[in-house]
Formats: sequence, C-alpha cells, structure tokens
Amino acid sequence: MADISLTDWVGYLASLTLMISFLMKNFNTFRIINSIGALLFIIYGIMLAISWPIIITNAFILGVNIYYLTKYYLKPDRTQT
Repeated sequence: MADISLTDWVGYLASLTLMISFLMKNFNTFRIINSIGALLFIIYGIMLAISWPIIITNAFILGVNIYYLTKYYLKPDRTQT
C-alpha cells in the first residue's frame, strides 16, 4: 500500500467521488458531488504531467454542472427538484 503515489491517490479519490455522485437521488446533490469529482480529475490530469484528454473532458463536465447549478440557484422560483 505504501507504493501508491499521491497522483494515484488523487485519481482513486476522483473515481470514488464520481461513483458516489451517481448514487444521489437529488439532481442538485448529484451535480455538486459530480463537480467535486470532476475537479479532482482535473487536478489528477495536471499531476499526470498535463493529460489534456482528462483535463478537457472534466473541465467540460465541471462547466456544465456549474451552469445548471447557477441556473437553478439564481432562478426566482425553485419548483424544480
């Protein structure tokens, strides 16, 4: 267990966070936890000496999540679940 690098730990944590996000019933909770996972994957991509496919994909996912969370929380009536 001692031979696992910090980079690998960040990757495992990102994967676990993403998997947990898919267990959420509330869509906003899903987006928040999924955003944390995407952010961790962006950090992981940077730690891998700049892995652009990982960074670009997760930056897009993070942007979509932020867009919809912002749209929801700035909406005058939050009747959506």
